[in-house]
Amino acid sequence: MSTELRRLRNYIAGEFRDAADGRTTDVVNPATGEAYATAPLSGQADVDAAMEAAAAAFPAWRDQTPAERQKALLKIADAFEERAEELIAAEVENTGKPIGLTRSEEIPPMVDQIRFFAGAARMLEGRSAGEYMEGLTSIVRREPVGVCAQVAPWNYPMMMAVWKFAPALAAGNTVVLKPSDTTPASTVLIAEIIGSIVPEGVFNVICGDRDTGRAMVEHRIPAMASITGSVRAGISVAESAAKDVKRVHLELGGKAPVVVFEDTDIAKAVEDISVAGFFNAGQDCTAATRVLVQESIHDEFTAALAKAAADTKTGQPDDEDVLYGPLNNPNQLKQVSGFIERLPAHAKVEAGGHRVGEKGYFYAPTVVSGLKQDDEIIQNEVFGPVITVQSFTDEAQAVAYANGVEYALASSVWTKDHARAMRMSKVLDFGCVWINTHIPLVAEMPHGGFKHSGYGKDLSGYGFDDYTRIKHVMTSLG
Repeated sequence: MSTELRRLRNYIAGEFRDAADGRTTDVVNPATGEAYATAPLSGQADVDAAMEAAAAAFPAWRDQTPAERQKALLKIADAFEERAEELIAAEVENTGKPIGLTRSEEIPPMVDQIRFFAGAARMLEGRSAGEYMEGLTSIVRREPVGVCAQVAPWNYPMMMAVWKFAPALAAGNTVVLKPSDTTPASTVLIAEIIGSIVPEGVFNVICGDRDTGRAMVEHRIPAMASITGSVRAGISVAESAAKDVKRVHLELGGKAPVVVFEDTDIAKAVEDISVAGFFNAGQDCTAATRVLVQESIHDEFTAALAKAAADTKTGQPDDEDVLYGPLNNPNQLKQVSGFIERLPAHAKVEAGGHRVGEKGYFYAPTVVSGLKQDDEIIQNEVFGPVITVQSFTDEAQAVAYANGVEYALASSVWTKDHARAMRMSKVLDFGCVWINTHIPLVAEMPHGGFKHSGYGKDLSGYGFDDYTRIKHVMTSLG
């Protein structure tokens, strides 16, 4: 007997709607490999409706006082706390993540981030007012940009939705947000929560695939397009947006180097790095997946890391002993498996390297050593629970290896030598450099990269500024 699938719907102009042409796509729980819902496969008519709703709502939302927008965001944060268990349940169906870790590691920072941007709403100010020419006074206004087309990824559907809408709404913009086609459930629930607090049209959600996202970016109404996703997707968005001179905010891939010097506390470094590499099944642009170890401790460190991998558990969401759940979809499982299958002869799989079970898309914690700088698995993002290990001789070679990829999002340095840590933080070409830790994020500090990792910042006052524009106003004193 088949179970009827739950029906997810778009949220446009304050109401839930099916796609205009009725098309849908199945949504699969990656922990089981089975469909649990259908979601709209939105087309041009749906994109038009959402953009027009956001445009109609923009003037009134823009003209609300910062205090009024702050109040709305604080209500949203409170509602997230009150409905946390519903959000967790939706996210676990989306992703197969462990329930306990979703509760402890995602809900608190999400709520904190919304409250941070609620405060930022009160800081929408220009930098100066004065007379820079005789008889004339200049002021600088900081204004919202308008309608924002936003595309969130499948690795952190719920949290990345917060990173998108919170600064945009705080700054006075209106939003059309598209979740990934594989993870729409929590975003649709977020629409229900936010829709009960803000005026209709201020926040809209449309479900769909890459063609839906392309139609959003190419639409005439949005002033800004923001995407968290792959480099390929980011390039496509930038090309599409360029045709209409839209602002673009890109948070793309990563290949974070983890530089471990010989004076490091090996046991502590291995413990922290293994968690930072395997958490969320390695499906994190900042994951600690590319370890560079000074040659004098390479063998000892690699053996300890392989043991940590063997001791790390993946499994179903309700298993309290697991660190991470499944990969998000069968294509991602195929991609991760392919990297291991194509390893060169000089590489050695120290741990893992295989699928776990036949149900769902689980992959074992994996450590690979013996790699060279130009190997595919070093140069390209795996986005799975795979940590590579390379050896370096000295600081100069460590820097060359670390910077020798096209990504530039995050990095870390592990050493007891403060001067060395400071030297490395200066020359590492990454948007974030952690020292003796890897992956903590706070609302007050910016997150974003360089090179093929994109541009623009999430979180912090810098992320808030990205959703504003600058206007110079000059008035005669005569």
